[in-house]
Amino acid sequence: MKRIASMAILLLSLHLVACDQKPENKVTIGDFTAADSANFTQVQWLDSAVNFGTMQMGETKTITFRMKNIGNKPLFLTNVKAGCGCTVADFTKGAIAPGGEGMVTGEFDSNKSQTGEVHKSIFVTTNTPNGMNQTLVFTGKIEGHKALPVEKK
Repeated sequence: MKRIASMAILLLSLHLVACDQKPENKVTIGDFTAADSANFTQVQWLDSAVNFGTMQMGETKTITFRMKNIGNKPLFLTNVKAGCGCTVADFTKGAIAPGGEGMVTGEFDSNKSQTGEVHKSIFVTTNTPNGMNQTLVFTGKIEGHKALPVEKK
């Protein structure tokens, strides 16, 4: 019965999406999988907190968070979003097979932050039962301004 209801919702949603051609209303199979508890899997974050150390103001850093699908269904990252405008998040698209690995990256721009200690987050939604929303954290320190190259005479 649960499968019939899920299939009916899927077909109805696909019909509604097909009728509404606005790009922001696109629905993916991963979205339906994430909402259907029969397709839940397990994720193991190999890096859920990263300290990037010290950087100079004006530099950018790419922070990588790795994960592994330790369940028996495909893993989908259905929504990944940075907690602030100083970070641009990217992630593995599509299904991550059981036993497979994927990643979330954050491109951190220190020009859009303050000097001193930073504590930033990236929020990830997956098709897992242990709280579909996961928070990845990166920290570090930003010092002064990036030195400008000195012109030789």
